Amino acid sequence: MSRRFSLAPALAFGLALTPSLACRSAAPSAPPQAPTAPVVAPTTLPSESIRWTRDSAEHRAVFLQVYRAATAHVEREAAGRAPGTWAVVLDADETVLDNSLYQLERARAGKPFDAESWRAWCARREAVPLPGAQAFLARVRALGGKVAIVTNRSARECPDTEAVFRAHGLAYDAMLCKPDGGPGDKGPRFEAVARGTTPFGLPPLEVVSFLGDNIQDFPGLSQAVRKEPDEAFAAFGARFFVLPNPMYGSWERN
Repeated sequence: MSRRFSLAPALAFGLALTPSLACRSAAPSAPPQAPTAPVVAPTTLPSESIRWTRDSAEHRAVFLQVYRAATAHVEREAAGRAPGTWAVVLDADETVLDNSLYQLERARAGKPFDAESWRAWCARREAVPLPGAQAFLARVRALGGKVAIVTNRSARECPDTEAVFRAHGLAYDAMLCKPDGGPGDKGPRFEAVARGTTPFGLPPLEVVSFLGDNIQDFPGLSQAVRKEPDEAFAAFGARFFVLPNPMYGSWERN
């Protein structure tokens, strides 16, 4: 998904111990005593959204739940299709790859997202698979499907992204990154997968499922859909599967 980092309100605390002054009759006041304990420097803690993503059982449970539901859907869809004729499309960041360490490092440093630090993070190749992602991708392949990763990591960051996928055994057939300096709209890349016009030599493919953590990871949708009736979300849990990401997203700009 499109990368943007918002530093959520952090907690800070401080403790100062004030010494008492000893006084004597007919004698000058004694000088202040040294503090009996060191002053604790203010500490900036990670935002709660990062802590939930990294440390909660609920985060793992939800990812496994969504990927299991997506697997069951794909198994049903694959039953009536010839191998090599269909595909699933997934976002990369916070859908397949966990970048919460980058978020944590920026939060601890008191710094927001910026393009330079993000490129450096991608080059470190330290993102790891999210729960359920590897098994889902492998199952799609075993059923005869193709895997297209449509990410807004830039073309410059694509080789490092592909290296992370290979290092962790994450199956994919096409990695469609955002052109350098190009728009973040994923629609044209979704269409390229369906029409068979990607540079990876894939034929036209029927996309049976989309997975992502941002509403913009799904065809034709934006944050504006939140104002629509529930019927506008009918594809979710059927063809569309959304993963939780409380750390950043297009929701921040509304």
